[in-house]
Amino acid sequence: MEEYTVKLSKIVTDFNFEILNKPDDFDSILISTPEVSRPGLALAGYFTLFEKKRIQLLGNAECRYLESLEPDARLSTFKNFFKAHPVAVLITAGNSAFKEMVKCAKSEGVTLLRTQEKTSDVMALLITSLNNHLAPRITRHGVLVDVYGEGLLLLGDSGVGKSETAIELVKRGHRLIADDAVEIRRVASGQLIGNAPEIIRHYVELRGIGIVDVRRLFGMGAVKDEGQIDVVIHLEQWAEGKMYDRLGLDENHVNILGVDLPSITIPVKPGRNLAIILEIAAMNNRQKKMGYNTAEEFNRRLMEQMGLPTDSIS
Repeated sequence: MEEYTVKLSKIVTDFNFEILNKPDDFDSILISTPEVSRPGLALAGYFTLFEKKRIQLLGNAECRYLESLEPDARLSTFKNFFKAHPVAVLITAGNSAFKEMVKCAKSEGVTLLRTQEKTSDVMALLITSLNNHLAPRITRHGVLVDVYGEGLLLLGDSGVGKSETAIELVKRGHRLIADDAVEIRRVASGQLIGNAPEIIRHYVELRGIGIVDVRRLFGMGAVKDEGQIDVVIHLEQWAEGKMYDRLGLDENHVNILGVDLPSITIPVKPGRNLAIILEIAAMNNRQKKMGYNTAEEFNRRLMEQMGLPTDSIS
C-alpha cells in the first residue's frame, strides 16, 4: 500500500505552532502517521515501544513530572529522549520549555514546538488533520455534486452528459464539488471525501463552449471545495431491450477504497430530465438512511393486496 506523507512545516503553519527549535532540515521533515503520543514511559526511560515517527506531546502531566526531577536527572532524561530522534516534540497548554530541553533538541536536531491549546484539544485536532492529510486516495474520472446535502458521484463514459447535468443541478441551487477528475480520500472506516484537483477546482468543461468558471458565473454558493460521497450514479446510454430496475428493490453497491457505497444506474436518452432524477435519487437516499424505504413499503402493500405473507419479502 502506498504511504502518504505531509510536511511537518504545513502542520506547523496550519496550527500556528510556536517554533522553539527549528533544525536545518525542518522544511523536508515528513509526517507519515496520523497517530500522536504522550511519551510518559519514554521520559521514565522505557523506549522499547517508542514510536519516533509520531509527534510527541508534552502536556501538564509530563511537565510536572519533569519539574519534579533533580537538574542532573532532568538533563539525562532529555538527552535520552531526544537521542531517540522523535519527528517533533510539541509542548502543550502553554507550558514553559526547560532550558535543558531546548539545548538537547538543538544538539540532536529535533523540532521543538509549543502551543497554548489544551493537550486533549490539540491532540484531537492533530489526529483529525493528519488522518485527512494521510488518508488513502484515488482519482476517478467523473463529477461530484452536492444535492440536498447528499454527495452524488456521477460516473460514465465521456460525452454521456455528466458535466451538463452538473450545470443544470447548479442552476437549480445545488453545488459543484468536482468536474472531470475527482480526488477521493478515505478519512474514516466508512467515509469517503471527494474534491477537485487545485488546478481545475470550480471549473466545468462543456463541449462546444469550453471551460467555464462556475464560481464566477453562479456565485460562491454554487461551489463547494470538498464533500462526502454518499451515492455513486452510473450514467449510461439507454440500451433498447435492457432490463432496468423499475421498483428500486435491488440494492447495488460499489466498493471504493474499501467502502461500500449505494450504486444506481440511470439510463440516458433524449427527453429525460437527469437533474430532476438525480434530485429524487438524493432525497430517496436520505430517506433510506432515515429508515424508510419506499420500494420495500410498496412491495409490502402489494403482497398484502395479493394476500401473500409479507415475511417472505426479501
